[in-house]
Amino acid sequence: MKLLFVTDPLDSFKIYKDTTFAMMREAQKRGHTVAACEPQDLMWQRGAAVTAHVRDILLTGDATRWFEVRQSRLVALKEFDAILMRKDPPFDSEYFYATHLLEQAERDGARVFNKPRALRDHPEKLAIMEFPQFIGPTLVTRDEADIKRFHAEHGDIILKPLDGMGGMGIFRVGPDGLNLGSITETLNRHGAQSLMVQKFLPEIVAGDKRVLVIGGKPVPFSLARIPQGGEVRGNLAAGGKGVAQPLSTRDRFIAESLGPILHGRGLLLVGLDVIGDSLTEINVTSPTCFQEIFDQAGFDVAAMFVDALEQALEN
Repeated sequence: MKLLFVTDPLDSFKIYKDTTFAMMREAQKRGHTVAACEPQDLMWQRGAAVTAHVRDILLTGDATRWFEVRQSRLVALKEFDAILMRKDPPFDSEYFYATHLLEQAERDGARVFNKPRALRDHPEKLAIMEFPQFIGPTLVTRDEADIKRFHAEHGDIILKPLDGMGGMGIFRVGPDGLNLGSITETLNRHGAQSLMVQKFLPEIVAGDKRVLVIGGKPVPFSLARIPQGGEVRGNLAAGGKGVAQPLSTRDRFIAESLGPILHGRGLLLVGLDVIGDSLTEINVTSPTCFQEIFDQAGFDVAAMFVDALEQALEN
């Protein structure tokens, strides 16, 4: 297979933990060819197929200089067997436009994973609201009065922006309501922007679990991201400690319930975030944690992913 990864700059990869790198390594190990580009390299000219300035690369196995560029070229995306959209959030206007170019590439004949339309249709925080049976008390609003009522009902709450990533912009407000008004004004920009408010889940002390679903099926281990020190956030980017552990019965039930639905919508890889028994996010842009799970639990997530990709391309 000829694979193109649309991703962040290769020089920015921390290969000891990067999931896209793990995908590339497994693909090359099986004899597939690997190319890479960034969203800004995509191009669509009137009357032509969507193209990209890509670099054909070879993984060297050297941690210091982990890839070599075989050649750089302009090529139509439809010439690849699969396009893997692995650009990290934020899901900003440029990401949005990139999904439209990739969707046009699909019309040209390309196969894109995860599907561009599915990326747009599943905003990572908002997507959980479709599945109320799996989530805790949650409110999406831009209205301060709604937030105050939610706080009065639940006492201890979490507020976060809908477009945040890596734990950015997450606040906890306890029963005393200290700074609720100020935090609300900061996040909703005085009523101009929606935010998510959730009842605080004390089970966060045991970790914010990343449950990976590949081809509609759960990976048998999660990575529990455990807050450290006085933090309420378990995100690895916020200093959380990642601990691989077998799926709980509830984790597996959530993953097996949602997996076929999301896979049927064109989402080959999904990262479900679960705190205690509650689903808190559905990550679809560039779910991670492959290498942490492999290093600690020995389960080869990248192999399971490439298996699923190969199977998808056969259909």
